[in-house]
Formats: sequence, structure tokens, C-alpha cells
Amino acid sequence: MTPALAAGLQVAFVLAVLAVAYVPVGDYMARVYESRRHLRVESVLYRLCRINPHTEQTWPGYAGSVLGFSAASVLFLYALQRIQGVLPLSGDLSGVSPAVAFNTAVSFVTNTNWQSYAPETTMSNLTQPVGLAVQNFVSAAVGMAVAVALIRGFVRVSRGGEIGNFWVDLTRGSLRILLPFSFVIALILLSQGVIQSFHPGFASTGLDGNSVTNALAPVASQEAIKELGTNGGGILAANSAHPFENPTPISNIVEILAILLIPVSLTRTFGTMVGDPHDRASEVSGHRQGLTLLAVMGILWGSLLAVMLAAESGRRGVAATAAGAMMEGKEVRFGIPGTALFAVSTTGTSTGAVNSAHDSLSPLGGGAVLLNMLLGEIAPGGVGTGLYGILVLALIAVFVGGLLVGRTPEYLGKKLRQREITLAALSVLVMPALVLIGTGITVILSSTTGYQGNSGDPGSPGSIHGFSEVLYAFASASNNNGSAFGGLTVTSDWFQTALGLCMLLGRFLPIIFVLALAGSLASQKKTAAGAGTLPTAGPMFTGLLTGTVVLVAALTFFPALALGPIAEALQ
Repeated sequence: MTPALAAGLQVAFVLAVLAVAYVPVGDYMARVYESRRHLRVESVLYRLCRINPHTEQTWPGYAGSVLGFSAASVLFLYALQRIQGVLPLSGDLSGVSPAVAFNTAVSFVTNTNWQSYAPETTMSNLTQPVGLAVQNFVSAAVGMAVAVALIRGFVRVSRGGEIGNFWVDLTRGSLRILLPFSFVIALILLSQGVIQSFHPGFASTGLDGNSVTNALAPVASQEAIKELGTNGGGILAANSAHPFENPTPISNIVEILAILLIPVSLTRTFGTMVGDPHDRASEVSGHRQGLTLLAVMGILWGSLLAVMLAAESGRRGVAATAAGAMMEGKEVRFGIPGTALFAVSTTGTSTGAVNSAHDSLSPLGGGAVLLNMLLGEIAPGGVGTGLYGILVLALIAVFVGGLLVGRTPEYLGKKLRQREITLAALSVLVMPALVLIGTGITVILSSTTGYQGNSGDPGSPGSIHGFSEVLYAFASASNNNGSAFGGLTVTSDWFQTALGLCMLLGRFLPIIFVLALAGSLASQKKTAAGAGTLPTAGPMFTGLLTGTVVLVAALTFFPALALGPIAEALQ
């Protein structure tokens, strides 16, 4: 089978499965968040936590709940890591150092899962499932809750601007969506040979005759939610390149599908919720709105996948020529097609899981996955974050389109006034500010040069790739992705603190702006679409929104990309 045919078959299979799952999964999630019925286990949780599930929150209350829950989660996870040495299942591991514990707690609570440590020798088999895996569930549920709150802002008309109940949305997202889906995925992964064990490890004899210790862990259960919740943090250091986490080409495809399933299906959830089920025309219009967003995501995802496949299938250098492709840092189990499909899907969904060494990608391939993050993680984006991210950009596209053609800036019957555009612009500007400021400060600090695996005189190939490593790190942290160019050592206090702050600000500042936007929209009355309203569904708006996304990224990041991946590719 030729590489081109292998790539085509894998992409076709992934798209076919997503197409089949799109309507039922998307509609199911809409029913979950719109249901007025509470499951018995949910009612018990509400009573234990003294939550009234029938109350609605305005955006300040909703945002306060998000921030309060996340702050408590950071404190709990930090404390658990620090005292893990005296807890059961420690496996003779001591407590985690303060800097690493802070960075890791922030990372998992923000759905970033950036890992500046080797999991096998740092985190115990109690900390992994009780601390990290729990955050894989609830951090993903937080993202979905915020997305649903923004949808309600478009749908509802409320004088007080109520957008739902965060605690209900969090509970339903965790128990009704993430938990059952991840259970099914874990069973499939187990059937492919992914391990599930609480034993700390076993000894074996290597090919050189020396004894080595092989780490064991409850991998299958955590691998499922790691991908489904677009988290990405591996329970083993090699992540999804490790045969215990991702043993076969089938498991590789299953993990890719798990990554894409919810972000893709949420566009259907959006379309279902904004349409009126009692009005056929409104229902069809809502679904067209969702398909328009999906089309933009698909165009960006497909374009970068094509670039990645072309770049990594090339033959630059003697080794690549002998191997027939850029196989350095790739798993032969997956080859170039499985590697490219995985890399583009993880960097486009804020997952950050890897089944190859991204630092070994060709300059063009590495630039493609970096650009995937710099587009704003909307192709198709993380669980929840991708949907509210592209909706914010849709508002900006409507505003720009209205200025160009002189039409009223409205989206789904809600006027886009100065307040709404200001909040949308602030949400979009957070990530570029964090990436560029963080990268700029880091590269001028003399103390950080030694941590770059590639450095050298200005203008040399090593210094150029060293800059790319730093840019990639801050892009990954600020977009809550978590993947990395492994040549950069990030264990110093500067990187632990700077990247930790980027994760916090990159996660919660946009959430605050998005929830404020939802509240502002919910307090408006809906207007009837008129002749002056810019259509927001169909090919024309798809092109406008795609152009807006690319233009924003190009204007913001082209100089930085020119100093890194572009300069590397031109050498």
C-alpha cells in the first residue's frame, strides 16, 4: 500500500465515522443541557453540595463559580502532589517539588496538561487517577459549560441576563457525556492491548542483557478521557507513542476519533439549540448555522493536514532519503499518515497528546502544527473552547462584514453593539499577547539560552530552531494545548512560573470575556432578520469567517513565524 493510499484511507475512515456520529452525538448533548430532569445521582450530589439546581445565574455568578471551582481544584491537586509520598500506592515516590506541583496543578485544571516531568518517576498511581484523571473530566466539562452558556446568550431573552447554572452544567457534562463515552473508549483501547494496572512496574532483561524496570499504570481509563476531553497529558512519558498507551494502528485511529468527536459534534449541538424545534424553518436554519462553523473548522483542519502530509513525506537529507520520508522521531507502527493525522488533530483541538516527537518534524511540518495552535485552537478546537472560540471570531467576522457592505451587524437575531464587539476583541487578543510577550521576554533573558536544546550564534540554524522551541512552548501554554518541542528544557523556575501564568491567563481571561458576552446577549431582545442583515450561514459567510481567522493569525504572528519555522524552511 502506498503512503498516499494509506493516508487517504485513514482520513476517509475518520471523516466517515465523524459523519455518522455527528447528528446523534450532537443532538444528545443538546438534550443533556436542555433537559429539565435531574438524574438521581445528580440530585444526591446537589443535596450534598447544597446546590439548588433550579436557580439560574447571571454571568458574574456563573464566572465566579467557574473561577472558584477551578481555584479549589488547583489547591487540591497541588496538595495531593506534595504529600503523595505518605499516601497509599506511592510506589516509593516522594512528594513532588513545589515548582513542578504548581505548574502541573495549573496545567491540568486549565485543560492544558503541559508536563514538565517524567510521569513514571514523578506521579504515583494514586495521584494519577485521583488527581490528574479527575481534572481530565472536570476541566473538559468546564469548557463545555462555558460554550453552552454562550449558546444560551444567543437563544434566551432575559432582562437579568441569566445564562444557566454552572454546577448543573458541570455535573451533566461530566456524568452524562464524558463518563459514559470514555468508558466505551477505554474498553476499545483495552481490546487493542492498552494496559490497565495499579502495579508500579515489572523488571525485564533488555537486549543488552541488563535489567530494566518497566512502568505500569491504569493507562486505558486515563487514556480514554485524556483524548475525549482534549486534555493530552500522558500517564507515561512517551505519551501516545508508548506501546502501552497506543499499541496498534487501530488504537491510533480510535484515539484520533476520540479527540475529534465532541468538538466536531458540538457544532451540531449549537445548531440544535439555536433552532426552534417547533418551527421547521428555524430548526433547519439553526442546523445550517452549525454546519457553517463546521465547514470553517474542516477547511482549516484539512488544509494544515495536507501541508503536514506533504512536508513529512518529503526527503530532506540522507536519512530521510534512505527511509523514504522524514521518519526521524516517528513511530513505524503509524508511519507518516498516522503521525500527521494525529499531530494536526491534537494541535487543532487543544489536546497536546503526541504519537511522535514534534521537535523532529520538518521545518514546514513543525510550522504547520505551530500555526494550528496560533489560529486560536478552533480547528475544531478543544472540548467547548473550540466552539466558543469560533463563535467569538464569527461575531468579529459579522462586524467586519457589516462594515464592508454597510449592513446591520447582527448574529442570530442579537445586535452586535460596542459592548459585544469590545468583549469579543478582548477575548481574541488575550492569546497573542501572552504568546508574544512571553516569547519576547524569554529570548532576551541570558539565563534561558542554556535550556534550549538548539541554540547558537544569531542567524545560525540552531538559534533559529531554538527560537521556534520557545515560541512553540508559549503558544502551547497560552492556548491550553500542552504539546511541546522536546528540545526545550522547561524545568527552571522561570519556565515553570511563566508558562503556568500563561496557562492560567490563557484559560480564564477568555472565559470571563465570553461569559460577559453571553450575559450581554441574553439581556437583549431578538430582532427579526431583515434585508439589511448579513447572512451568517452558507458558503459566503464560510469564506468570510475563514478569511477572518487566517487574517487575524497572519497579521499577528507572521513576524514571529518568519523568525522561526519559515526561516528554517528556507535554509
